Amino acid sequence: MSISRADKGSFANWWFTVDKVALTGMALLAGIGLMLAFAASPAITGGPITAGDFRYAARQLLYFSLALGIMGGASLLSLRQVKIAAAFVFALSLIGAFLVLFVGADVLGARRELDFGPVSLQPSEFLKPSFAILAAAVLSDRAPLSMPKPALTFLLIAPAIVILLLQPDVGQTGLLLSLWGAMLFFAGLPLFWVALLAAISGVLGFTAYTIFPHVHHRVDQFLSESDIGYQAGLALKAFAHGGLAGVGPGAGTIKYRLPDAHSDYIFAVAGEEFGLVLCLGIAILFGVLTVRLLLRAAAARDAFSQLAGAGLAVVTAVQAFINMGVAVSLLPAKGMTLPFISYGGSSLFSIALTMGFALAVTRQRPKIVARDESLLQALGAQKRGRLA
Repeated sequence: MSISRADKGSFANWWFTVDKVALTGMALLAGIGLMLAFAASPAITGGPITAGDFRYAARQLLYFSLALGIMGGASLLSLRQVKIAAAFVFALSLIGAFLVLFVGADVLGARRELDFGPVSLQPSEFLKPSFAILAAAVLSDRAPLSMPKPALTFLLIAPAIVILLLQPDVGQTGLLLSLWGAMLFFAGLPLFWVALLAAISGVLGFTAYTIFPHVHHRVDQFLSESDIGYQAGLALKAFAHGGLAGVGPGAGTIKYRLPDAHSDYIFAVAGEEFGLVLCLGIAILFGVLTVRLLLRAAAARDAFSQLAGAGLAVVTAVQAFINMGVAVSLLPAKGMTLPFISYGGSSLFSIALTMGFALAVTRQRPKIVARDESLLQALGAQKRGRLA
């Protein structure tokens, strides 16, 4: 299929302005994720001596098709539409995360998901991409505000932090705070304040270690020289079993004993069946994707695109680093998925929205609109359009 530059349609305009290097990286990671879904599915549905099936892989294919539509739709949005979409997603995610406290399923003492029958969604997953866009809109707004812009972004994130801690979900809380700090750093916050925020985050981390028993247990287990934990021990055995080239597709055995082999520890399944080669490939692809999005964001002509693109790239990279770091015992257990690769609708839909927004804000538009609308102006324009 050939597309002419003379074509003025929406798809042609998207094709010639979207970052194809980043798009290729996303496609490769998603393809690896589908391959590993087929590798991990028998371990979840069966056992070492009982036959498993590929029902989880089939569900992942369905989730992937829906995620593809989410990413494609989001990448087609204009900058004004991205801000409006992020505002609605953030509001719905906040409401959903709040409802989880009352109607969410209790899993090991935590409430994080809403059950919609065929699929369960974790609203907190969608707070990250939507907050990155909203924070970028606030921090890049040239209009004078009644309060400092960093304080306004704090007012945005504070309710989410409180709700996440009540669930409790310390991992997502830390990731959201890391995103906020990165956004303030990219916006030019003096290093003194960045260091102060880092110190406060350290205090909050120690408080979480003191208050939440599961955090205390995981950190103590990570620091222990004798007890590395059941899951961490099995993950390390999986990597050792796989070696350089892996034992081959479907030939892994440790995955049958590894809890959450299809989600939190999918990286260990990759190590066992495809070896160090695939694990390095995954890490390199995340590195290339992150650097590419950062470079495209830096080359953008408006402050909003620069901040939003950088924030979306960083939050994806940090989450990937945490998941892989936990799998190889470089970090204490967090219960965090690997973007593009871990099983689950929430994980796939969230990364699809994240990358869709990233592709939208880093597109090479031939000319920038005369003025970069603020979020409130964008919402106001949307409301006037409905009333007309």
